[in-house]
Amino acid sequence: MAHSHAHNHSHNHNDLKGRNLLISILLNILITTSQVIGGLVSGSLALLSDALHNFSDVLSLVVSYIANKLTKKEASVQRTFGYKRAEILAAFINASTLIIVAILLIIEAVKRFQNPENIKSGLVIWLSLLGIIANGLSVLLLKKDAKNNINMRSAYLHLLTDMLASVAVLFGGLLMKFYQVFWVDSLLTFLIALYLIFVGYDLLKTSTKMIMLFTPSHINIEDVVKAVNKLPKVKLLHHVHIWNLSDNELHLEAHLDLNEDVSITEFDVILQDIESILHELYDINHVTIQPEFNKNDPKEVIVQD
Repeated sequence: MAHSHAHNHSHNHNDLKGRNLLISILLNILITTSQVIGGLVSGSLALLSDALHNFSDVLSLVVSYIANKLTKKEASVQRTFGYKRAEILAAFINASTLIIVAILLIIEAVKRFQNPENIKSGLVIWLSLLGIIANGLSVLLLKKDAKNNINMRSAYLHLLTDMLASVAVLFGGLLMKFYQVFWVDSLLTFLIALYLIFVGYDLLKTSTKMIMLFTPSHINIEDVVKAVNKLPKVKLLHHVHIWNLSDNELHLEAHLDLNEDVSITEFDVILQDIESILHELYDINHVTIQPEFNKNDPKEVIVQD
């Protein structure tokens, strides 16, 4: 079985991600503490819900930070892949907490809507401004890495939604201060929760697919097989598995039926051509091929192991 892969290690970049996550954790601890105190003093459910969301941010950022640290650990005899999938697991946990927090907020918002309370809006306004500033800074710190890493994206989404929640709380605080519209506190809590479910579901779906080793959504296996089958001396690519080990490692494992009984040297040339096509067309950077000639085994593209 021939095997090839390419890795790009960037420890400095990982260290920078870890530092940015740590700064975001400290900022969110500050926000959470302030908003819990402020929410209890002012009586604002929206502020307390924002504090609850911020607390979930702290937990999610801690999970992301630990996952980021684990990915740096070397592979071993007991852990042949190391901890590369830790970040996918972190994203799954973070997406799940987003949805759980949202459901709790909806329940509380409905209760409060039925029994609205007077709220000290001045405190709500100042603390929501603190949330906007601190979360906004955290969002800027993580934005770049969120584009290419599912773990950082999960942390980024937690912070982005919380910044938007703080904007909503500020808007509600102003309405309560100048127009005494106290039911808006519950309405904003409900809308914040719906938005959390919306962004959390997409991330949960993506991370679940990765955990289950499903084929990435941007890849059509039939197209991959057709591309490889066009190569000289290749008869049929079959028994195909394609999955994400991590955000930056896309694996293909397959059997390759050949037209000729080739030598190992000749097969190496064929393998190089396969690797080039797969990397160029599909960003597959880790290829494991089992070469075959006149072998009596199932030849379907997908075979139940």
